[in-house]
Amino acid sequence: MTKVAYYKGCLASLSAKELDTSTQALAPMLGLELDELESVTCCGAGDIHEAEPDYYLHLNARILAYGAATGAETLMTICNVCTLNLRQANFQLLNDAELRARVNENLAKVGVPPYEHDIEVKHLLWLIVEDDGAKRLREVAHKGLKGLKIAPFYGCQILRPSKLLGFEDPDRPWSLEAIIEACGGEAIDYPAKIKCCGFPIIQAREEVAMGELIQPIEQASEAGAEAMVTPCPLCHLSLDAWQSKLRDATGRDFRMPILHLSQLVGAAAGLEEAELKFKRHVVSVDPVLEKLEI
Repeated sequence: MTKVAYYKGCLASLSAKELDTSTQALAPMLGLELDELESVTCCGAGDIHEAEPDYYLHLNARILAYGAATGAETLMTICNVCTLNLRQANFQLLNDAELRARVNENLAKVGVPPYEHDIEVKHLLWLIVEDDGAKRLREVAHKGLKGLKIAPFYGCQILRPSKLLGFEDPDRPWSLEAIIEACGGEAIDYPAKIKCCGFPIIQAREEVAMGELIQPIEQASEAGAEAMVTPCPLCHLSLDAWQSKLRDATGRDFRMPILHLSQLVGAAAGLEEAELKFKRHVVSVDPVLEKLEI
């Protein structure tokens, strides 16, 4: 077992609890021992990052410090946005000794351990496939996906900027496809799998956001996908919950089931519905469950 500090972020604690329960149940099967971080906050993406960049840096430094205090070498995330923001803050702290000293001094004032033991931030997606993980996954996914046609949706913030993320080519990613195929599914290729889901602008420019959102769902549907999978809970929220908005705007009812990464692998590994919690989804996942006999 490899111990990792587990930062689940906001959505997996609240509206996407199914992401957390499926991750917690799946982790031991993947050889991961999760040391969950409890005294942590949001990573500050979005408004806080824009309005108070120094406060945002301290929020992320606090998460990194608590992660490092577990003694683990890796801080595991299950959200694209958290991954990017924590890696960005880590890059700043590791490359500016003066900044790190100032941040540590401020953390000490509020009783947070100093960030001294460096920790690397990795998404669950990367931990699954690195070091020939797809080969190992074939043993874990004993139940399999029975040839289910699945469209991967990476989203943008796990691929770009590559200077901070850098796990795979942002224009030609391969990790989700490798996981789908290792689990016995068929990966469906389509151009919009690496685009934005529209979430960051939904409140300010809904029409533009809907234009972003329809591309992956429409292309995946036309390519024959029976479901989509994403490693990001914000992308999941957009793709799942906003299909009703697409129906109202376009008259097209796609009814495309959207799976979290841990749910997809968990289903192939034989997890129960109580751990996968598909009933929490907005778009029904019943067609997938029937095919997989869950």
